[in-house]
Amino acid sequence: MDEPAATPRLVKRHRLSTRLWHWVNALAVIVMLMSGLMIFNAHPRLYWGQYGANADPAWLQIGSDGQGGFVKLGSARIGTTGVLGRWTDGEGRVQNRAFPGWATIPSTYNLAAARRWHLFFAWVLGVGLLVFLVRAVWNRHAQSDLRPRLNELAPRHLWREIKDHARLRFPTGEAALRYNSLQKLSYFGVIFILLPLVILTGLTMSPGVNAAWPWLLDLFGGRQSARSIHFIAAILLALFLVVHVVMVVLAGPINELRAMITGWYRVPQPKEAD
Repeated sequence: MDEPAATPRLVKRHRLSTRLWHWVNALAVIVMLMSGLMIFNAHPRLYWGQYGANADPAWLQIGSDGQGGFVKLGSARIGTTGVLGRWTDGEGRVQNRAFPGWATIPSTYNLAAARRWHLFFAWVLGVGLLVFLVRAVWNRHAQSDLRPRLNELAPRHLWREIKDHARLRFPTGEAALRYNSLQKLSYFGVIFILLPLVILTGLTMSPGVNAAWPWLLDLFGGRQSARSIHFIAAILLALFLVVHVVMVVLAGPINELRAMITGWYRVPQPKEAD
């Protein structure tokens, strides 16, 4: 006679402060990424050092030669017609801009509006991050849940988790209630490295902040270097968002979203052997 299936176990997984910060931060990052791409469209070239203008050598350029779009990375040039540099908008008009309208805020070229969007949500991101960090340290969420342990950083342990994720073998039972090593490393890197780096390099590009805190220019090697680091960090944040959404879908979107909206999480049970 078959044994009755175990009753699904619901546990409170995420604090209210964590859930609120997650959704506010997600909105702020997405708006800042899209408005940032519009700002980049105004001068789609990146440099290292203090200065950068059209006549200076750029390490990254996205543009059009009038015939097609391209991305130039150092001396390497890749054609990107239809995607970047030169593309067709929703009304069938050819546009010569780095990023297409569907990826930017606003969707039509407007540098002033993009800056207003970007700066408003920069405040939302910065204040939200500060409040979250203070609360996470105060309630020991950072120390207990986010800080990787030394044994979790062992190459053999990390490689095993990478293989399990590649095979879609997700933790079950009590293990599912704890962040695994890859989650800790990614969350720790985003919260304590990438987000502060984006904020600080963004401040470094402000002439007013330069006057008050000139040490930021020295820290990042100049305003143009800060702009390049800002762009790289933003791209890494975008990649994190994509991977994060993919993993949520693969792990069970209903259960994962319910946990981040209500706090309640259904603990996945190990499959019984036949």
